[in-house]
Amino acid sequence: MANFFKWLFKARAEPTDSVSSAPNFYMGQSISGKIVNERSSMQTTAVFACVRIIAETVASLPLHTYRYQGDGKEKLYTHPLYRILHDEPNPEMTSFTLRETMMTHLLLWGNAYCQIIRNGKGEVVHLYPLLPDKMTVDRDKNGNLYYAYRKETTTHYLGPEDVLHVPGLGFDGVMGYSPVALAKNAIGLNIAAEEYGGRFFANNATPSGILSTSGTIKDPSKVRDAWQAAYGGSGNSNKVAVLEDGLQYQAISMPNSDAQFLETRKFQIEEICRIFQVPPHMVADLSKSSFSNIENQSISFVVHTIRPWLVRIEQAMNKKLFLEKEKGQCFVSFNASALMRGDYKSRMDGYAIGIQNGFFSVNDVRRMENMDPISEEDGGDLYLVNGNMLPLKMAGAYAKKAMDETGGDGS
Repeated sequence: MANFFKWLFKARAEPTDSVSSAPNFYMGQSISGKIVNERSSMQTTAVFACVRIIAETVASLPLHTYRYQGDGKEKLYTHPLYRILHDEPNPEMTSFTLRETMMTHLLLWGNAYCQIIRNGKGEVVHLYPLLPDKMTVDRDKNGNLYYAYRKETTTHYLGPEDVLHVPGLGFDGVMGYSPVALAKNAIGLNIAAEEYGGRFFANNATPSGILSTSGTIKDPSKVRDAWQAAYGGSGNSNKVAVLEDGLQYQAISMPNSDAQFLETRKFQIEEICRIFQVPPHMVADLSKSSFSNIENQSISFVVHTIRPWLVRIEQAMNKKLFLEKEKGQCFVSFNASALMRGDYKSRMDGYAIGIQNGFFSVNDVRRMENMDPISEEDGGDLYLVNGNMLPLKMAGAYAKKAMDETGGDGS
């Protein structure tokens, strides 16, 4: 029995299974017949717009390094990570560029990787993004994770401590799955619809059909080519056709309106927005939006789309970038409050409530509005309450009872 438990705990401590036992989702040909991969999907306007909106939103948020201080926190401006994450992760790019690149990789491949460069003390000095399609994650014979990065003809092996890995939605907790692979049929249909529209206008002979005659045509290809040269293409649409030698033209194509071409394209935009959880109005589809609900949709975008991505990135950074002795004391965090500010009147009303009820000072509000603080002598850091709000013991029957018990002086 002792040997059994020894084997059991050893098996748990040293996993030997593959990185993912879940089914793989492959790129390639969709049902529509179009090849869908990360790069071809970005050539569709809806996918490009969704990826750009999410990536730029996450990249534009301030990212600060903090330390817990009592019940609050303080920014660690002097910590080595602060400048790396807030300003310059490496000599070649800015923090915005790095985070935008990471989010693009997450949204297209489902995983984002950065190589961690450390100094002799183990502190992070640089972060470099790595291409997901060149990375393989697996376990060695002892069950330990390793990262294999292919660069031209060479494969570089990196340990988990050398890679900042942010996985997207997945089944095993290690690897994320590509949203593009999971939704390749929807994206493929969008590609097919765009190609159909392009070919319709490129080959339009207003519209395609049959040239017929009761006689005999010696060289049909010559007549067809002459017709196409004169009336084919969007540049020749609506020209007046001149038929000779008894030729008759009979249209056989179904008009775009009958084929509901525009409706199909609009639905595919909504479908791709659904994949990335982006409100359609953010990709210029205002058919289901109005001035009364756009603000609520934008707040929902922050809460249900942006916030989960921020948490994924924050927790991956907190796990990999801090020294062991700093974990639990220091952390990184995005400041997403600016995305939730709403319109000017709503913000001012909220600030007024906060100041009147004592949980905002004037300087708290000014900092949130990116304004210089008021000096302490002028009361900028005072917390105030309305004068008509009193403690319960000083109001009504409670105050009268207290005065009666003390002889009327209330002391």
